[in-house]
Amino acid sequence: MIKGPITVFLTLLFFTGTGQELKRRADIGAAISFPDGVHAGASVKSVDSDHILAKNGLQAGDKIIRLNGELIKDPDRWSDIEYDLRAGEEVELVVSRDGNLQTIHATLPALAKESYKDIEVVYGEVLSNYGDLIRTITTYPENLSQQLPGLIILGGLSCSSIEVYPGRNETGWTRVLRDIATKSGMVVMRVEKPGVGDSNGHCGESTFYQDIAAFKAAYQSLKNHDKVDSTNIIIYGSSMGSALAPYMANEMGAEGVISDGTFVKTWFEHMLEIERRIKLMQGKTPMEVSQLMNEAYIPLYYGMLIEKKSYAEVIREKPHLKAHNYHSEAHMYGRPVAYYHEVQDFNFAKAWEEIEVPVRIIRGTNDWIMSDDDNDMIIDILEANGHKDHELYRYEGLDHWNAIHENPEDSFNGKPGKWEDKISGVIIDFARELAKLD
Repeated sequence: MIKGPITVFLTLLFFTGTGQELKRRADIGAAISFPDGVHAGASVKSVDSDHILAKNGLQAGDKIIRLNGELIKDPDRWSDIEYDLRAGEEVELVVSRDGNLQTIHATLPALAKESYKDIEVVYGEVLSNYGDLIRTITTYPENLSQQLPGLIILGGLSCSSIEVYPGRNETGWTRVLRDIATKSGMVVMRVEKPGVGDSNGHCGESTFYQDIAAFKAAYQSLKNHDKVDSTNIIIYGSSMGSALAPYMANEMGAEGVISDGTFVKTWFEHMLEIERRIKLMQGKTPMEVSQLMNEAYIPLYYGMLIEKKSYAEVIREKPHLKAHNYHSEAHMYGRPVAYYHEVQDFNFAKAWEEIEVPVRIIRGTNDWIMSDDDNDMIIDILEANGHKDHELYRYEGLDHWNAIHENPEDSFNGKPGKWEDKISGVIIDFARELAKLD
């Protein structure tokens, strides 16, 4: 582990001196499902007809059994395997088709980069104090002749990229990212986590503090940007990034915070609350839910989060919990249990108690991931500590993924939500207000 500013400086010199830089990830030209963790193989749902893999024989309906020699079975490895594929490097796929195995070789092209009319898009990199080389994407108006306020975007805990590359499936989140980049009138920086997108490392192995280190390195890079007014930087955080936004503002000296889809309680409390909400949405009665909490979910998450064990270790000690655990043996939502051990010990409330800069909080009324109570608790913390400039905006019908639904159950059950421009408009308006642009 790399520690200390002198070591970081020397390490950075090593990187630049040897000419090392992030390689662009490859375009696989196919839609591929995650492996199910039981059977070997990831199913190919579709293949671009003009892509090299299609030309070399890959077809929809094939099942990828091995990629570069690695057996494809663990769903928690799939994102890391995909992100490891780099442009210009040959790959070997062993696929199953109609019960027969065949091998496909191809040298993959680079994934196309973002581009927008009248917007400069700059792909950069920063080195965190963990030694992770991290991808940043910075956008600002073309032909910019003056410094503008900066806005840094902190994403959630997942291993999903913050890049809106051409051809990516459009979601509410990608619409928000694109709108902020093109409509905010600010210098906007997005930062990938270790092992995500072009960044080095493996997201399925990296921890919470590695993410924080990446965010801090990116913030400092934005502050040093020649197009940015270093005294006027706003932090926009979504999901886990929203809970880290006040901490980052306190540590790095930001001028304001937008916290979108946030929480303040410990992760142990969060997981118990989310399990209760899920079971109720699945049709369990309150009596049944209380019984499940006592018999299954309290001991399961106590073992993982408080006693700092893997799910496999908890289940070995309490075999009856296996029937209630839908996470893998050592991961949750694609991240290792070590990530959540650090999250559990992190004092999110402390950051809210200490924050002094203006705060804007966005709470979707159909967000079933986070609780309404957490948002009220944050306001109570701010007011109890004499904070002068804060607002909680409740967005009617909004879920955790920037889509409008009639109720939380529709979002939970995966029904398509609706987009409205106001979703990103609220964020942009808050950013411009905090940056004193309006």
